[in-house]
Parts: sequence; structure tokens; C-alpha cells
Amino acid sequence: MNYLAGLPAFLCYLIVGVAMLVLFMFCYSKATPHQEWKLIQAGNTAASAAYGGAILGFTIPLYSAMSHSVSLVDFILWGIVAFVVQIVTFFATKGVLKIQGESLSTHISEAHVAYGVLSGSIAVAVGLLNAAAMTW
Repeated sequence: MNYLAGLPAFLCYLIVGVAMLVLFMFCYSKATPHQEWKLIQAGNTAASAAYGGAILGFTIPLYSAMSHSVSLVDFILWGIVAFVVQIVTFFATKGVLKIQGESLSTHISEAHVAYGVLSGSIAVAVGLLNAAAMTW
């Protein structure tokens, strides 16, 4: 009965993937100057859009890394690359928008939905490019 022969590998990749996602969510929320969870709990749509975009922007390349990796270690290493790219994307977006006036974090904290959607959209767009680059 070889129907479930791949189950141990499936569970290993799934558990590692979920752990990396949770770690990303935690680290991202600590790295940003605004406090996503408090803002989201208060009903701040801008924070939710920006944070959700970052989560998707990380998960999309994580998916690509998982489906194209040759081993669990390979998957973890490419997951770390995706992690770093998303953190850098936030700070790059923040830097570019700072040139235009108030900081991105200020706009998100003040519930300016346009900035949250823009930040989230940039995170997803970079995540898609990151995932495509991982298809080697």
C-alpha cells in the first residue's frame, strides 16, 4: 500500500512551511515601525491591507520554493531568501514614499487605506517576481 508513501515528506514540508510563515508574520510585525496587530484589532483597514499583502508576498515565493526545491534544506534556504526580500521590500517602499512626505508607517497608522493598499500591492508584486525568479 504505497498510496500514502509521501505523507511523511508532505507533513515535513507543510510543518516547516507553516513555521516559516508564522516566523515571517512575527518578524515582519516587529520590523515595521507601526504595530500591525494593534492597528488591525482597532479596525485599521490600511494596516490590514499592508500586512495581508506582505503575508501573500512572502507566501507566494515560499510556495514556489517548496514546489521547486530539491530537498528540505533547499526549500528552507530559498524561504529565507523570500523572507529577506519581503523585509527589504517594505523598507524600500517606506524609503521611496518618505521622499514624498510623511512616512508610510504614519499613513498606515492613521488608517490611510490608499497607502495600505499600495504597500500591500507592492509586496505581492515583488513576491510574484521573487517566485518567478525561483523557478530556475
